[in-house]
Amino acid sequence: QVQLVESGGGSVQAGGSLRLSCAASGYTDSSLCMAWFRQAAGKQREYEWVSSISTDGIITSPDSMKGRFTISQDNEKNTLYLQMNNLKPEDTAIYYCAAANVRFCGANWWGYVYRGQGTQVTVSS
Repeated sequence: QVQLVESGGGSVQAGGSLRLSCAASGYTDSSLCMAWFRQAAGKQREYEWVSSISTDGIITSPDSMKGRFTISQDNEKNTLYLQMNNLKPEDTAIYYCAAANVRFCGANWWGYVYRGQGTQVTVSS
């Protein structure tokens, strides 16, 4: 069973940076496509896609996330990262790591079989 554990969230002032990590365990190959999503307060069942990385390292993300958010992974450490720069109050949310047993994965949260518990990011003005 694949397990995903996020870390690195916290409180930061606008303009600051954070790097989130997602440690993956329970699988023995690199066949997982992985992604970051976020859920803002009061947005129940609404998960905003931040970025994905395919099994062969192809990165996709919506235009709204390009420029300030960068996804990366360390296959040796089985860890997914999200570097977030120039953070804004509207980036405040719970950030989730997700994975699927497909080559490419995209914006549909409900299509991911494996999901972490999330890490809170709070950006103050």
